[in-house]
Amino acid sequence: MYKGQSITVIIPCLNEEEGIRRVLEGMPEFVDEVIVVDNNSTDRTHDVASGMGAKVIRETVRGYGRSYKRGFANATGDLIVTLDGDHSYPVDAISYLLEAFLHLNVDFLNASRFPVRDRNAMSFKHKIGNLILSIAMSALYFRWVRDSQSGMWVFRRSILDRMRLVSDGMAFSEEIKIEALKSPHVRFGEISILYTSRLGEIKLNPWRDGLQNLWFLVKKRFS
Repeated sequence: MYKGQSITVIIPCLNEEEGIRRVLEGMPEFVDEVIVVDNNSTDRTHDVASGMGAKVIRETVRGYGRSYKRGFANATGDLIVTLDGDHSYPVDAISYLLEAFLHLNVDFLNASRFPVRDRNAMSFKHKIGNLILSIAMSALYFRWVRDSQSGMWVFRRSILDRMRLVSDGMAFSEEIKIEALKSPHVRFGEISILYTSRLGEIKLNPWRDGLQNLWFLVKKRFS
């Protein structure tokens, strides 16, 4: 419980046994519920997470968005915080984000990874790809979003009822922000965080995922 609000943290994982241990070790005590969505991992992600007290839910159909939708369906907290299981997002910044969320009086807060302070956290190619996608999304939806691809957010669970989330893949990250921006009932904010190098195997395919996300932006805007 944080200042009268119950907190659920949702972490999608695909073969993140190394990173998820570090994430859960740093989880603040005020978090009421930690949901790890095991996206059909072949390593010990499930055993490590459950052994450290997380509620582990298996999603056998692989996909970033698919995992999040499974997690949302099982969340019970008033506020939902998300981050990846590779320890690249700062679990120790959850209280900082919650303070900003309450101070700004928003319904959805995006944690921007920019400016990237850790030179090893993101390649130049990824920085350019993220910039292109963020500019495209901002131009299509008439609202500047510094990091359209960030995977760390804080939002009120109640706003999920107003969202039409269809992506099962990496485009889910931009789609949930689009749905927040489109709704006249949702107040959107953004704040910078410290992003660091991930632990474990890199699963992102920059060209494939980047082009698919760009196409998704256009398709969603004009559909």
